Amino acid sequence: MARRTKAEADETRTKLLDAAEEVFFEKGVSKTSLGDIALRAGATRGAVYWHFKDKMDVFVSMLGRVCLPFDEICDDRYAELPPLESVRQSIRYVFESLDQGERRRKVFETALFKMEYVGELAGVRLQHVESSFEARDKFARDLRAAAAEQSVQLQVSAEEAALGLHSLFVGLIHGWTLTEGSFSLLQVGSVSVDVYLSGLGFRLDL
Repeated sequence: MARRTKAEADETRTKLLDAAEEVFFEKGVSKTSLGDIALRAGATRGAVYWHFKDKMDVFVSMLGRVCLPFDEICDDRYAELPPLESVRQSIRYVFESLDQGERRRKVFETALFKMEYVGELAGVRLQHVESSFEARDKFARDLRAAAAEQSVQLQVSAEEAALGLHSLFVGLIHGWTLTEGSFSLLQVGSVSVDVYLSGLGFRLDL
């Protein structure tokens, strides 16, 4: 009996988060109430408060269901590859996973364009800033190691090269999200990254 009750609770939580994705996308975060989410999910406000403390908790939980680009960049999926290939393949993996997921694109559009990181959501911004810095640091470490491996004399510091790469990475995702996936992020993004790395002097194993 307890097992079925937990399954039912999990199902209700999933329905609430599915509804939150839809309503946040349609109305924006600030204009969405917990009542709106409950109504879309076919649940009561009490059910929302049973599973979540407040709207910020709903929003953070919604984001937690999709792996954000900065987190994917920082995982160890390609740690055994040479450093330059680790950079290229981790970025390519993010682009490919985004290109194939309409749901993820909508969640990112909500996070980028349909909310304000102030008040109760200010803490979410700080988390994203921290993740962004971690991704830049990883790029810098890998680019420094790649330069040593290929005997490349970078014309800028590894940190500056990483900032440029990070800006390109984020800008491509931003533009792709803003235009509702109007171009292939995998194809255009991968070529753009390779052009940037080649411009730094790296030899690419194409």
